[in-house]
Amino acid sequence: MAFLDWLVIGLFFVALILIIVWVSRQKQNTASDYFLGGKDATWIAIGASIFASNIGSEHLIGLAGAGASSGMAMAHWEIQGWMILILGWVFVPFYSRSMVYTMPEFLERRYNGASRTILSLISLISYVLTKVAVTVYAGGLVFQQVFGIDTLWGIDFFWIAAIGLVLITALYTIFGGMKSVLYTSVLQTPILLLGSLIILVLGLRELGGWDEMMRICSAVKVNEYGDTMTNLIRSNNDAQYPWLGALIGSAVIGFWYWCTDQFIVQRVLSGKDEKQSRRGTIFGAYLKLLPVFLFLIPGMIAFALHQNLGDFLPLTPEGTPNSDAAFPTLVAKLLPAGVKGLIVCGILAALMSSLASLFNSSSALFTIDFYQRFHPKTDSKKLVRIGQAATVVIVLLGIVWIPVMRSMGDVLYNYLQEVQSVLAPGIAAAFLMGIVWKRTTAQGGMWGLISGLAIGLTRLSAKIWYDFNPTLPGEGHSLFQYIFYDCNWLFFCGWMLLFCLAVVFVVSMFTKAPEPAKIQGLVFGTSTEKQRLETRQSWNGWDIFHTVVILGITVAFYIYFW
Repeated sequence: MAFLDWLVIGLFFVALILIIVWVSRQKQNTASDYFLGGKDATWIAIGASIFASNIGSEHLIGLAGAGASSGMAMAHWEIQGWMILILGWVFVPFYSRSMVYTMPEFLERRYNGASRTILSLISLISYVLTKVAVTVYAGGLVFQQVFGIDTLWGIDFFWIAAIGLVLITALYTIFGGMKSVLYTSVLQTPILLLGSLIILVLGLRELGGWDEMMRICSAVKVNEYGDTMTNLIRSNNDAQYPWLGALIGSAVIGFWYWCTDQFIVQRVLSGKDEKQSRRGTIFGAYLKLLPVFLFLIPGMIAFALHQNLGDFLPLTPEGTPNSDAAFPTLVAKLLPAGVKGLIVCGILAALMSSLASLFNSSSALFTIDFYQRFHPKTDSKKLVRIGQAATVVIVLLGIVWIPVMRSMGDVLYNYLQEVQSVLAPGIAAAFLMGIVWKRTTAQGGMWGLISGLAIGLTRLSAKIWYDFNPTLPGEGHSLFQYIFYDCNWLFFCGWMLLFCLAVVFVVSMFTKAPEPAKIQGLVFGTSTEKQRLETRQSWNGWDIFHTVVILGITVAFYIYFW
């Protein structure tokens, strides 16, 4: 790192501090001010926040690493970002009418308090044990690679980078709330986009162009069925990414993440009206088309450079190329002084924005879905303080969990995806049936969530058990092992969604239908004339045009990389 790089990083932090100071001086005395930014965000702020919140270290390390190790296989999860359009066109009207702060709160409006508690608990646990800890863990690895520092003051630099990142982000989230997340995202998003674009261009120039990358990667077989690193659609017999399973599994996870997860939906709830919220999702969907090219393709470029040069990527203790080091290695080896500092700012932007969104969403879940329910007369100022204290606790829990994440090593990203694949189906089933079918009862939605949680925990427990106690050759496999361990994780995700949908349907048919007044405006076919008119006036032809463009680009991507 040259002096010019440090100067660029310093200027980035000065700009960040000025935004935080400006936001913290604004009035934020109510829960709406703190958790939803006063509900006055515009489509630019919403879309930028969605993108910046989504892009974290799992992209900088995981997605680039996936590109370097398996090629286009993980692109399904990124290109399924078009599902954010479903949030804008289908779910935004119902969420807006319900006047809720959190997704568990919406489930209570639609179903009952038990459903709210179950979803809140699942969300909080998953945030602390996966999203917060994974982002911090991977962030420490990124900076250890980029700065090339092993120890500082006798301390492992990983811990200095990881904990420093958490503390800085926590401070501006605690004092600035949702507004700090939104407005810092507007600063961070263009820096992240520009920095990653520079990496892509310089990487292709170093390699010899796009055609050279495609030539090298298309020559590498990834299975015995003839598929290569450049194939997005692979044989249905592929052990890890069968094409049908990949399409189904990525769609289920995508629906859950983009349409029902507090982490994303909270950005949209901060919009001043339906028009701004919907257009924010459209803008976010445009931005979400970029990560494949900004992170996964650079991973493939790093792989191709390693094939040509033989020593581009660092090696693991086993002597194989460390694919997870693809993106930081490109930063360290290809960029000139000044530009490297800009890229580091982009990495900082991704990590901090993702963490800030996690902290704010987690504190909202705890404050609104647990504390306020048991202390309903708490004034708004105290709720804000409770939210700030909850953020501190979440930060501490995330730091405590880092050693566990670190011990998982190179399987971290795969485990993260598998955890999401078993968390998503039950939640997706409860929301989907609750929105589209008036007959769905409180008991149906609740048991859909419970069955999803039970099956998901069983699958995760079986995976841990059989990984550490593998079946010996010649031993028979039980039906339990076949279903909960041997079955491909993507097909399992699809079957699990169908099972949870069936549970919701069957229980609903055997329980009393909800009162029409309780679900008015929350389900298709229950909106008033005034509500339908407001929704119709919130969009025009341009919204439809941009939606069609995004879907067209998605289809073209699948055709090109088929």
